[in-house]
Amino acid sequence: MSHLVELRERLVKSALAVLVIFLVLLYWRNDVFTLFSKPMMDSLPQGARMISTEVTSNFFVPLKFVLWVSFVLALPVVLHQVWAFVAPGLYRHEKQLVVPIIVSSYILFLLGTAFAFFFVFPTVFKFMAALTPLGVEMATDIDNYLGFGLTLFLAFGLTFEVPVVVIVLVRLGMVSLQQLKNARPYVIVGAFVIAAIVTPPDVMSQLLLAVPLVLLYEVGVFFARWVSPKADGSQARDA
Repeated sequence: MSHLVELRERLVKSALAVLVIFLVLLYWRNDVFTLFSKPMMDSLPQGARMISTEVTSNFFVPLKFVLWVSFVLALPVVLHQVWAFVAPGLYRHEKQLVVPIIVSSYILFLLGTAFAFFFVFPTVFKFMAALTPLGVEMATDIDNYLGFGLTLFLAFGLTFEVPVVVIVLVRLGMVSLQQLKNARPYVIVGAFVIAAIVTPPDVMSQLLLAVPLVLLYEVGVFFARWVSPKADGSQARDA
């Protein structure tokens, strides 16, 4: 029962952190959504606008996006509460891994979403606008744009976590460096399969997700050699 009480307290603190940031950003919800929609608006033909096909979209879509932003900004607090809840059950060497993992994961997630917003969004929207048939007006519904944007944010945010996942797997001895190197062909195929499932059905979007996924896997393999148990054992013998 004490664990359940503590879990409830951790969840309440996490929810309060998200709620506080949400209430702060609530007043500027339309400004935040305008910033979010800027890559699409810059790609539309002159005079074109985004549309709203539902009565409540103008109100709820900016709120949904502000809630997403609030959760991302409050994620350090949420992760800290998770860490505080599970820390008593971890060994000392496991505790030493948790803090670097949490910090690096959060930074990489932000880098992934920034990469999607500043590079992927403009590239994809300009590519799709260039393919618009003659006589067809490109007008995107704000609800569809929100779903598209959050999907890409999540996809690229998780993609940038690949180096952390690879390093942790090697550090815990679950896989070896040689196994990671042998898995390269499967990783490449899997990256394009994942990109085809997650991204819109166009070649540009798939390449923009699959190529970074493969490169980040290689980054993880490169840095994993410094944390592998074999390397630690050799260093101990040298000492």
